Amino acid sequence: MPLLKKTPKEEEEDGDPFAANPESRYRRRATLERLVGLAPFGRARRTPTKDGDGDRARRRSEDFGLLRRLPGWRKAGEENLNERPKRSSLLRLALGPRGHRASLGDRNAMGDGDGNGDTERDGEERHEGRGKGREPLSVLEILELIQRRELVVADEQIIALEAECVASARAVPAGGRQVRDVALLYEALLAQLWAVVGEAVPAACPYPPLRAVVRVLEQEEAADTRHPPGTPGRPRALRRRWQEAVGRAAGERLAQVAPAAGLGARLAALAARMVGDLGTVRCHVAPAYPPEYGAFGVYARGYHRALAQQLAALAQRPLSVPDLYLLLDWHSNTYPREVLGHPEVGALLQAQALGPLLPPESQRGLESSCIAAVKAKVEVAVAQELQLSEDAWADEASSQDLHEGLATRVTALLRAHVDRAPQITPEFGMEMAQSLLGVLVAFLHSFQRKVERFLEAPGEATPPDGATGRAIGLVNCCPPFRAFTERLAQFGHPESEELQRQAHAALDKVTRLCNHILTQHLFEDLKPYFNKLMKRKWLTSSDAFDTIVMLITSFSQKLRPLRPEPYQDSASPWLDSVVPRLRELLVLEDTAALQMEVGVLVRDFPDVRRKHVAAVLDVRGLRSHAARQEILAVVQDLEQSEAEPELPRQRAFFSELPVAREVRCLPFQLPRLARLSRLRLRRQHPQPRL
Repeated sequence: MPLLKKTPKEEEEDGDPFAANPESRYRRRATLERLVGLAPFGRARRTPTKDGDGDRARRRSEDFGLLRRLPGWRKAGEENLNERPKRSSLLRLALGPRGHRASLGDRNAMGDGDGNGDTERDGEERHEGRGKGREPLSVLEILELIQRRELVVADEQIIALEAECVASARAVPAGGRQVRDVALLYEALLAQLWAVVGEAVPAACPYPPLRAVVRVLEQEEAADTRHPPGTPGRPRALRRRWQEAVGRAAGERLAQVAPAAGLGARLAALAARMVGDLGTVRCHVAPAYPPEYGAFGVYARGYHRALAQQLAALAQRPLSVPDLYLLLDWHSNTYPREVLGHPEVGALLQAQALGPLLPPESQRGLESSCIAAVKAKVEVAVAQELQLSEDAWADEASSQDLHEGLATRVTALLRAHVDRAPQITPEFGMEMAQSLLGVLVAFLHSFQRKVERFLEAPGEATPPDGATGRAIGLVNCCPPFRAFTERLAQFGHPESEELQRQAHAALDKVTRLCNHILTQHLFEDLKPYFNKLMKRKWLTSSDAFDTIVMLITSFSQKLRPLRPEPYQDSASPWLDSVVPRLRELLVLEDTAALQMEVGVLVRDFPDVRRKHVAAVLDVRGLRSHAARQEILAVVQDLEQSEAEPELPRQRAFFSELPVAREVRCLPFQLPRLARLSRLRLRRQHPQPRL
């Protein structure tokens, strides 16, 4: 079949890059067919339309993906472009020459200049010119529009091509090349759309290409409504995909933050990037979208999710205890305060109800990791402190430092975490306190066993003063541990009561053992003098009694380092004269002197009764009935008085002392009474006669 030749005018209208030399055109087309294995490029035989409206059929072009994979064809094509730069638009599109295409930065610069250089508007003008001829564009021409970022016009052509595919599929149900072309064009279009979305925020200024993105989204939403359900590829739901693209762009922005020295610096850099970018969105990006898009909320959620991914990635790394605390505190406190509460974007972010960065299970996992790491670290530290302290127990000079050393150091190790954890969240503080309470209970059990072995183990003879000092030093460790146990239990964990009971039981055993050691040494010192006191008439000689008083006084002075002190200065100084008054009643021998002393006692303490004075006389062994009656007569008048003034409660002393019934002294000795009792029993039960 002979080839039809066209006039130069027709060839000019077709835009054939090989029209200058027909023979060369045929030769080159044959070369292209051999290289690509496809139909002739750039031209197709078209039959006039029958309706007479002047519309022309869409020119078909070859698979641009294959053309891009031919390096030799690309090189030859570039040489041909240098020869005919004005007539080779399709070839330039297929070969993709770099020398004739403006870079992205150049396009942005032209868009911001006075001439505006708006490629989208230029594309619309060219499209209007072509529209007068009613000639649809080929696939490669649409691709060229996409690469030039004439996105609105390109999308219109893709929608028209898709409609042709749908119509042809109804007549001949075979997808073929057109369906693949539509899919590839949409892929290229979406890549450019999302590239524009990703470039808008870094520009940090009004970005006109966003208007094209909005128009494309609106065109595609209108096309979604026109196509019936079940149409392949529809609905495309580009607004949802735009939201996803915003999230990806946010993730790329945060991923570009250079890793700083230390976790704290990196978290601060991420927060600064997020706040800065959202400020740009508020001022320059969001106004480019219609209000119904909720653009700021979309960007805010995108950055929030991207930051959550960064935080989750950091949480997967092996972190030290300080870094775990830092990450938990940044998530729970720093992010809400410095990002969600930022003066520029805080109000807008809070309106989005973004929620926490990490899901609850991830946060609990981090808290559990932190608690476990703290427990392991503290267990080793307190065990080392106990061992160092035990090594020093045998040294008498260090015994006084036990209270200042062991209890202070151990509680300080625990207190650092008890103070830090509740600042993150109260729940985390409660769990940390419960874990540390378990560590403290285990430590106290170990402490108790070591004290028992140390104080009860036989060894070299220890001076009494040294034993007293070490026992005091050990028992002084108990009050700080007891107080810290109470503080840990106050966090209110449901299982803290049992641990608290175990801690108190261990401390009570240590206290009882140390007190036993202290009193044992005192009783050993007092034992010889008590024997003398009980065997002799102690009122005639005060040597043994004075020695006992001296030893007890000296022992009480040694107990002054004990915490808390085993005695207290009285809050009622009016009681200071009670002991001297009672002492006089015990040592005086003259009845008249005793009467005077009882009168002074009654005057100072009006609640003294006859039974109290009688008990004192029984203690001193006064058996003379006449002398007792003369002395007791002093208080008898007061006891029988009906107009007795009521004493204030704080001045009552003797009235609160219970007194046993009065003891009657017999006028003979007990051994003689025993013989009389046995004689009486024999008389009542005579021996039977044999």
